[in-house]
Amino acid sequence: YQFNHIYLLYWRDVKTSGVVFGASLSLLLSLTLCSIVSVSSYIGLALLSVTICFRIYKGILQAIQKSDEGHPFKLYLDQDVALSEETVHKYSDCVLTRFNTTVTELRRLFLVEDLVDSLKFAVLMWILTYVGALFNGLTLFILGLVGMFSCPIVYEKYKVQIDHYVGMANKQVKDIIAT
Repeated sequence: YQFNHIYLLYWRDVKTSGVVFGASLSLLLSLTLCSIVSVSSYIGLALLSVTICFRIYKGILQAIQKSDEGHPFKLYLDQDVALSEETVHKYSDCVLTRFNTTVTELRRLFLVEDLVDSLKFAVLMWILTYVGALFNGLTLFILGLVGMFSCPIVYEKYKVQIDHYVGMANKQVKDIIAT
């Protein structure tokens, strides 16, 4: 099974999508109340509590039933979790390429290689100052997460109506630009 974000965002498997959405939203909402260090510690403690309790439960069950099943997490302990050099190189090369492209583009914009592009970037930065005054970054992440999990399914359900109104809006924008 290969992870497919479209499969997840279109809620094809409601249980998986619900778990991912619920866990992500819970994490982001937790970060609004506590620091990332506290949230990470609480998550770690919760996971550790569950695994310790399960290990003790299985140990008691094995002692009562006099069975020899072994460690309940043996399958996971035996799995290789190390990243291969090829995988690290592949992703680090991808990140390096994107980083270099971004730095080159920012240099071009800030040093005004093209005046029009730099002015557009300045307008974008100015608009973002107002967005930043209304929302903090965490709120934007929460809104983005909710949008990611709701917009695709709403669009899929009301595709005809949405396409109709978007087409009308595009036509009006083109008419305004033409005049």
